[in-house]
Amino acid sequence: MIDLLALAVAFPLLGAVVVTATPSHARGLGLASAVLTTLTSLVLSLGVWRDGSVRSDFGGWGAPLGIGLQADGLSVAMLVMSNLVALAVSVYAGSYFSATARRHFWPLWLLLWSALNGLFLATDLFNLYVTLELLGLSAAALGALSGTRAAVAANLRYLLVGLLGSMTYLMGVALLYSRYGMLDIGLLAEVIEPGLVAWTAMALMFSGLFLKAALFPMHFWLPPAHANAPAPVSAALSALVVKAAFYLVLRLWLDLFDPVLNASVANVLGLLGAGAVIWGSWRALRAERLKLLAAYSTVAQMGYLFIAFPLLVATPPGLARDNLLAAVVLLAMTHGFAKAGFFLAAGLVQKTAGHDRINELGGAAQALPAATFAIGLAGVALIGLPPSGTFLAKWIMIEQAMIQGLWWWVVVIMLGTLLAAAYIFRVLGHAFNREPTPYRFVNDARTEIPALLLAFISAFVLGLIAQPLWTLLDQGVLG
Repeated sequence: MIDLLALAVAFPLLGAVVVTATPSHARGLGLASAVLTTLTSLVLSLGVWRDGSVRSDFGGWGAPLGIGLQADGLSVAMLVMSNLVALAVSVYAGSYFSATARRHFWPLWLLLWSALNGLFLATDLFNLYVTLELLGLSAAALGALSGTRAAVAANLRYLLVGLLGSMTYLMGVALLYSRYGMLDIGLLAEVIEPGLVAWTAMALMFSGLFLKAALFPMHFWLPPAHANAPAPVSAALSALVVKAAFYLVLRLWLDLFDPVLNASVANVLGLLGAGAVIWGSWRALRAERLKLLAAYSTVAQMGYLFIAFPLLVATPPGLARDNLLAAVVLLAMTHGFAKAGFFLAAGLVQKTAGHDRINELGGAAQALPAATFAIGLAGVALIGLPPSGTFLAKWIMIEQAMIQGLWWWVVVIMLGTLLAAAYIFRVLGHAFNREPTPYRFVNDARTEIPALLLAFISAFVLGLIAQPLWTLLDQGVLG
């Protein structure tokens, strides 16, 4: 079991080396690495489910000197979601890119995957910085793969913003190390105390992560970067990369900075989240391109995750707070599957039609019924209609907000839901504006089925079988 922690990081990293050395076989070797990595994450999650949290310290060096990896309920929940999405993206990318582009895609993609898994499993603050840097560098390079002027400019901006976020985070880490002489999160949690050092370090680290999570008003880099990237890359950036930054905020909130936090900090995060929900939803409604709509929708959906922080602080420890925390994780996972499915389907529409202008998508439902259906299913989750995981998560958030008398968060959530319904139905309205004609439901199984499966998981599976997530989060997170 312990070796699986290393393998989850090593398989994609070794795969990146192998496909770089043998570019003519990049597609087959890349898919093999994707399958092995995903199976490793699934087996690891089953082990955590059965036996609880596991940890590995490499080279015989334990904390605070050694490099350690640890898996608990929260980390493996995000790990499984990310690896399933990454596997679907890998299958899709095998047919999406040309032979030349695939040679550049696979090494960068597997490097990003390795960094992502390492981020979810790392146990100390400096290793988190290393994985953040690898994640940002590979994501920016992947986003510019199309080679267009707009894509290069947008992802250069993304790279610079990401570097600023990483360096800001690192300054906070350095401040904690200078004060306490250690970087292991568990050991730091035992000694950290309220004061100027802890407050400054938290402000620096969170500010850097907010940049990487594209939290309003620091979201300016996300829409052009995601909208101009190739569809498989857009799916990964929106579903996984920004989610990794949110995961770190939540992890540090729960495991490190809890002694120095108060309601004021939580309310600031909630206000930023509310701004993201309203502004992102409105810009999505006004967007002229399908992928740009999806990008602004990501800004809005990230806002819901940060609205949860003032609710978590206001809810006393106990079953209600545990349910709220699990709902936040469920919301993050559902958005990951939904947005990946949406972007993959949107990429297929764009590739087939030669554009993704929403007002000119007439007949898309007849020409690409599977892709249009995937967009509709993903829309169910993005809106929060039953039985999606988003519906369950929003229900719990609204319930706790009403119980605690925080009705203004309910207003924001409901307004965001209405705006999401408006922009999703706007897309579907244009797609279905022609008379039905004879068609094949699936035209390209290698691209349409991954999008359909991801969207189906977000719209139905996560909401209907959410209870296992509560059980998994009991392993080192809830209670």
